[in-house]
Amino acid sequence: MQFSHLHVHTQFSLLDGAAAIPNLYKKAIADGQPAVAITDHGNMFGAFKFVAEAGKHKNEDGSLKVKPIVGCEFYLVEDRHRKTFTREEKDRRYHQLLLAKNAEGYRNLSKLCSLGFIEGYYSKYPRIDKELVQQYHTGLIATTCCLAASVPRTILRKGEEAGEQEFKWWLDLFGEDYYIELQRHGIPEQDQVNAVLVKWAAKYKVPIIASNDSHYVERDDANAHDILLCINTGEKQSTPSAKDFDDEESKPKGTRFAFANDEFFFKTKDEMARVFSDLPEALDNTQLIVDKVETLKLKQDILLPNYQIPPGFADQDEYLRHLTYEGAIKRWLGGEKVNGEWSLANGGPSHSPVTTDHSPERGLTGGIDSLDPKIKERLDFELFTIKTMGFAGYFLIVQDFINAGRNMGVLIGPGRGSAAGSAVAYCIGITNIDPIKYDLLFERFLNPDRKSMPDIDTDFDDEGRQRVIDYVVDKYGKDQVAQIVTYGSMAAKLSIRDVARVLDLPLNEADRLSKLVPEKPGIELGRVLRAPLEGEKSLKEKEGLGADDLANVKQLREILEGGELTADVLREAEKLEGSVRGVGIHAAGIIIAPKDLKEILPVCTTKDSPMLVTQYDGKVVEDAGVIKMDFLGLKTLTIIRDALRMIDQNHGIRIDIDGIPLDDPKTYALYQRAETNGTFQFESAGMQKYLRELKADQFGDLIAMNALYRPGPLEYIPNFIKRKHGLEKIVYDLPEMEEFLHETYGITVYQEQVMLLAQKLGGFSKGDADVLRKAMGKKDRATLDKMKGKFMSGTAERGFDAKVCEKIWTDWEAFAQYAFNKSHSTCYAFVAYQTAWLKANYPAEYMASVLTHNQSSIDKVTFFMEECRRMGIKVLGPDVNESRLAFSVNRKGEIRFGLGAVKGVGENAVAAIVSEREANGPYSTVFDLVRRIDLRAANRKALESLAYAGAFDGLNVQRAVFFHSAGEGKPTWIETLSRYGQQHQDGADSNQVSMFDMVADTNAGIPEPPIPQIDGWSALEKLHYEKEVIGFYLSGHPLDDHRLEIKHLCHHNLAQLQDLKALEGRDVTFAGIVTKAEHRIAKSGKPFGSFSLEDHHGSHDFMLFSEDYMRFKLYLQAGTLLFVRGRASARTWGRDEGQMEFKITSMELLSDVREKHLSRLTLRIDADRASDELARDLGTLMKGHPGKCKVVVQLVSKAENMAVDLPSKGLSVALSDQLVRSLDGLSEVSYQLN
Repeated sequence: MQFSHLHVHTQFSLLDGAAAIPNLYKKAIADGQPAVAITDHGNMFGAFKFVAEAGKHKNEDGSLKVKPIVGCEFYLVEDRHRKTFTREEKDRRYHQLLLAKNAEGYRNLSKLCSLGFIEGYYSKYPRIDKELVQQYHTGLIATTCCLAASVPRTILRKGEEAGEQEFKWWLDLFGEDYYIELQRHGIPEQDQVNAVLVKWAAKYKVPIIASNDSHYVERDDANAHDILLCINTGEKQSTPSAKDFDDEESKPKGTRFAFANDEFFFKTKDEMARVFSDLPEALDNTQLIVDKVETLKLKQDILLPNYQIPPGFADQDEYLRHLTYEGAIKRWLGGEKVNGEWSLANGGPSHSPVTTDHSPERGLTGGIDSLDPKIKERLDFELFTIKTMGFAGYFLIVQDFINAGRNMGVLIGPGRGSAAGSAVAYCIGITNIDPIKYDLLFERFLNPDRKSMPDIDTDFDDEGRQRVIDYVVDKYGKDQVAQIVTYGSMAAKLSIRDVARVLDLPLNEADRLSKLVPEKPGIELGRVLRAPLEGEKSLKEKEGLGADDLANVKQLREILEGGELTADVLREAEKLEGSVRGVGIHAAGIIIAPKDLKEILPVCTTKDSPMLVTQYDGKVVEDAGVIKMDFLGLKTLTIIRDALRMIDQNHGIRIDIDGIPLDDPKTYALYQRAETNGTFQFESAGMQKYLRELKADQFGDLIAMNALYRPGPLEYIPNFIKRKHGLEKIVYDLPEMEEFLHETYGITVYQEQVMLLAQKLGGFSKGDADVLRKAMGKKDRATLDKMKGKFMSGTAERGFDAKVCEKIWTDWEAFAQYAFNKSHSTCYAFVAYQTAWLKANYPAEYMASVLTHNQSSIDKVTFFMEECRRMGIKVLGPDVNESRLAFSVNRKGEIRFGLGAVKGVGENAVAAIVSEREANGPYSTVFDLVRRIDLRAANRKALESLAYAGAFDGLNVQRAVFFHSAGEGKPTWIETLSRYGQQHQDGADSNQVSMFDMVADTNAGIPEPPIPQIDGWSALEKLHYEKEVIGFYLSGHPLDDHRLEIKHLCHHNLAQLQDLKALEGRDVTFAGIVTKAEHRIAKSGKPFGSFSLEDHHGSHDFMLFSEDYMRFKLYLQAGTLLFVRGRASARTWGRDEGQMEFKITSMELLSDVREKHLSRLTLRIDADRASDELARDLGTLMKGHPGKCKVVVQLVSKAENMAVDLPSKGLSVALSDQLVRSLDGLSEVSYQLN
């Protein structure tokens, strides 16, 4: 008996299939099934991986153990174009199984699946109709499918006669490729339909095949699958189920969709034989289909789009050579400015950052033969390699859209990844970093055996990225360009949370379980619950889990062994992990095909993009035969672009950012001071620490630091710094290594250095060196071991000491875990330098752009505003006479808040205000403003938000005035103002229409509404409303009046509470304003509370229970300023044992702590600077502020290294802000408060 499952749903049947593809093959092989099909609902997302998985399981003769069959269970409707329905006329969908018999069938299956999305998508269903089936049925096999298919459903709803007509339609179309499919799940309607189908099988001589409509692998997985259905429908498993075969019909109220029973699993041949004991031929007949189906070869060579070359060139290789030579002349002979330096042909370095056209006329500086022979040799080698490997088309396509982007004004990065090492790419404009100058390599040119396409990724400014993509779509056609799908699978934590919701586990318990899963990308719940903790292939070795993570894993395993609901959640979550929850779009990937994509692979559509989207993800899409390129939007480039625009607007200077000088003293001074907040790559606290020590004074230092710090070999950084400054001797294991390591002071920093040294010391070919690089990057131990033998034998042949070479290899193996690419490091160091150069030379414009592109994050805006204050740049609130949509810089060099960042003020309102101001000058009064702006765009709500934010402050009307009302039911003044403006505009419009009327000016009679004479808001009220419409305090902070207490009593801030581990065992003190407070009652009847505090650095949420709540509850009121003490420690009991927590030990009003806790003022005076005049000035100052704080004068002698305290008899002061400001103004005195 032979049997193969031909109706199988995998995890790619979105939230309807729970079978992992590898598990299906594992069971099919164990059971001796000759084939297995994939027939997911409406899509082919898993088809390529399904076929690829079959290739992993071969017999000794190389044949496949299980033949993969690609199919799809489509949604069939009467008219795929119809998208409007009513309660009476619903969207009637039928299921229909189709299998690809051969390559043509696969293409037609792909077309049907694609058109289901492109033309038929409605609600959540990709739909096809019979018109499409007729058009694309060649090479396909069809069956009567399941109870939800058209033939069975017609039998049940309209009777046998109508059902037979439907049956004959399919039979007439597919003929010998049409089969009667029987399923037996113990459903009465199935038995009814099967009896009819068996009759027709005999009548029309149509073979019967058995299937099981498999949705999961084992019977034990039925509950997990049911949970998956609940995740799909948003139901809880406890909701009563309406177990019905027809998932299209609406369910009775209060019920949920569920399968009829637990029979829908991937049964063995024996299990199927028992079910079909009366029809054994139905099992054997599956082999008829298996024998018909040709094994698909979905993996194919990449097909490049047809890039049209201009007339006069024989082929793409000749045209690429022409472009390369032309570019080389411009880059190295023609005087083009590159990376801040003019070529030697133009007289050497210059520091002008202003854009100038230096492109020479043809023949002006000589031909390609005038080029340095080494550069010419490098170019010819690369061109030969490109021709040999067939890469010319790829390079031409990439340079075309990059140069088109530059011509459109898009800011494009200097390069990304190893492609920046290509001299050809540099000459034709793909990259903008000189690979000769910086000794960069493109490793793809080193290995002629590596036939895959180069991987050239490109950074664009965020807005420009889409413009370049639009150019590519226009050039190659919308049917040939697509984005790449991503599969949103249920990872460990998400799987736990989803299952917990369905099983009704309390949210706090679900959070606890989820947080116990280690924070490691890609970690699998199965390994967390089952893998060894230590030893070979353990969680400690493979996932790199530390002691804390392993302790959490032990807790999870203890929970799994328990009999509680939490154990059930973990068991079912483990089964469902990896299920595809939904699909998305790759953030950067774009594919370009040589013809209609539907001819090559299945595509789909999404509401998030007007473009087509592949149904295969980025991991396999190139194997399917299309070229993939990453178009990345880099926010940093957008920041640079907008800063350059502001510089042009404010200073009339157009800067070529790729031509700025790389020896700018201001920029290196900024790096040496580590004032890199807001710049690219070098902004972290750890990096800033090393920058202060490094004292970078050349671009090479930045390249090296970028490579040393970013990937992680931090232990090399101190040596690098010491060697740079001559504090440590530069040594080389072998003198021959100096050639490639001298630039990094004898320390291996880049992949390229290892590759070059392997060639020089071990005799590696360029291809061998590339294999070594790849093995290092992937930490491929088997390949590294093989390469070690080759290296040791090669060094022995060259007479090098074996022990020394053993050490070199050991060092390389340690380096392998970092293995950073110099080309990429150089490109990103250059972008980083550009940001630092802008910050150093045009600080206001640069920081305004940084603020603009971080304004969605309140914490980041707060942080960068503090950075502006440190830099001495004022950040002013919004103002209708100066602000634009985004942050901008005024004529005084101050940054103005953008109007677009005010809540309730849309872009249309901002455009109305700014455009009118630019056209007709600034607004003189609020009356002038409402008379001139379009009040339909800037409506009352927008005006109110602007008033709250202080945008009208410059027009000399207090904020409180706008919201004053003469009494209950009376309009606010801003409503009156708005009506006044509208009446004026209506009158003006009337005047234009009635230009021949005798009345000259009907507006003259509309009086300006009087301004109410009322008291303004307090500072706290202003700040409160600012925060409501801006998201944070702008013109000040409620804590500003307490900076003295914060400086001398608060040793921490709220942002530091994000990392409690770093604070463990320490007394923590901080201040903040209560922004939110809740007083609640637990289910047990005990009260508890929660509150949020905010300071200058961030915010934090706290919970108070039991005695703590009773002690501190009176402080839990919004607007209260608090001084808090506490301690961070690990829990020593309960389920959360080992978890860090913060316990508040005391809480006081911030207004009380100055007098309570600051009792001593110590004035330190350098003995050499003490004088009678200073003593008199200090005496007068102290006596002018009498109070309770004792004063001690301390004379300090640095020369003698001693200090003497001189307590003042009876002198005590009040620690006022005025006193402190006066002390700050005395350069001879420093002070301490305690």
